[in-house]
Amino acid sequence: MPILIRNASVIAPEQLGLRDILTAGERIVSVADPGTISISGIEVDEIDATDLFVLPGMVDSHVHLLGGGGEGGPTTRAPEIRIEDIVGAGVTTVIGCLGTDGVTRHQSSLMAKARGLEAEGITAFVFVGSYELPIQNVTGSVRSDLALLPSVLGAGEIAISDHRSAQPTFDELARLAAECRVGGMLGGKPGILHLHLGDGARGLELVFRIIHETEIPAAQIIPTHCNRNPALLDEAFRFAAEGGRIDLTAGIGEHAPSMSVETAVRLAVERGVPLDRISVSSDANGSLPVFDDNGRLESLDVASQRSMLEQLRSIVRGGTLELPLAAALFSANPAAFYGLHRKGRVTAGADADLIFVNEDLELVHLLARGQRAVTDGAVVLRSTFSPKG
Repeated sequence: MPILIRNASVIAPEQLGLRDILTAGERIVSVADPGTISISGIEVDEIDATDLFVLPGMVDSHVHLLGGGGEGGPTTRAPEIRIEDIVGAGVTTVIGCLGTDGVTRHQSSLMAKARGLEAEGITAFVFVGSYELPIQNVTGSVRSDLALLPSVLGAGEIAISDHRSAQPTFDELARLAAECRVGGMLGGKPGILHLHLGDGARGLELVFRIIHETEIPAAQIIPTHCNRNPALLDEAFRFAAEGGRIDLTAGIGEHAPSMSVETAVRLAVERGVPLDRISVSSDANGSLPVFDDNGRLESLDVASQRSMLEQLRSIVRGGTLELPLAAALFSANPAAFYGLHRKGRVTAGADADLIFVNEDLELVHLLARGQRAVTDGAVVLRSTFSPKG
């Protein structure tokens, strides 16, 4: 059923002012001045968005769809994410990854989970691989996975500068970046090499070597968890200044010496780092382990997608950025990084992924692919095995 949204304050992510929005099927048909859209002869679902901001649905580029963790043994494997968790956090598009555990979790299971989430109503993509090398793939190589499988956007999360990584050499990582580049070209995708960054002293050393010693462009590689510690963030800012794109983790700032996204973004503004080279992801359902100096696990928590809206609120309320610039970090920027041309914007022809927030930036409504997923703050889109009643 078409949906007509009236009197919305639209952040597209640029500020458009008051607009009416018409969706039909999975797409936005029109964004127009209030009262100028007229429909007759068919039933239309109307949403009064007076006093609400309408933003693009969040694009979360780092989600452990199957759950992460396992560093403390089988009982520490985090649970799978549910569709309710995703849309209830303002997210409409996810990119799924494996993590430390490439033994009990598999690429085929990740792809099946992504297909299930698509069937339930959101948009889902995947990375091939995990922390380990050589990485898991489906068709025989990363290159052919990217060329032949629509849901595959790149390889990741490959761990570097971390005691849990496979300790990849420069040659191994450079070769993988080349596989991503050529596979992406063949598949009409950016073909991103998505890197997990640990606390190791080498930081982004291998990444800088790749962009300085090979022909691989900086935009081919996106490191995440860049706000893990101050030294790593400094390196990430230098990478962004050289044309790279970096990803901040929304929930990681609760664990010292990590910094909140708000703090990292404020530092980026102070140092003149281009904001269009920064994205934010959640690491949802991944583990947040704390290790001692000898690498022994001390504690373990699980990341939540709700940290995305929380950090958006912090950035705006703290005066770091106004809402249009802040919203782009969570929507337009990751959509551009991964070549998702119909995501991250409120414009005719884009997917009808829309979040409605009040003046306190609390989620009120959400449309995912043109269907109601959250109404009046309540999640109405349910997973197949969600408890009934």
